[in-house]
Amino acid sequence: MTIRATNQPRARVIPLRPFPAPPGPAPAREPLWRDLVGDVLRRERLSQERTLKDVADAARISMAYLSEVERGRKEASSEVLAAAARALGLSLADVLALAQGELIRLSGARSRSTGQHERPAGPLGTVRLAA
Repeated sequence: MTIRATNQPRARVIPLRPFPAPPGPAPAREPLWRDLVGDVLRRERLSQERTLKDVADAARISMAYLSEVERGRKEASSEVLAAAARALGLSLADVLALAQGELIRLSGARSRSTGQHERPAGPLGTVRLAA
């Protein structure tokens, strides 16, 4: 079997290393929803002086999973979030509203620190979260 040279273009090589970041300060990272919700759940649990085990048992989810949700390591389903909220005496809407408030606070601080102006609301107005 012989290999013949062809006039077809060769495949483009993609470098394995990413291009170096441009000089200057790194852009601020947008907060992730799972981090915000986890912070809300942990803050509420600690304010009630309850243990992770107590809340996890009341919500009927594993203690390890609740811990990962609180630390923002897992993206919990709405059913898990609702169960954790109920175990804390809150509604899912309460947890989401608290997380939304934190997102607004962090986004406002981020835009002030970078000198960005707040963008006007989209064509449909402000964003509202519904449970």
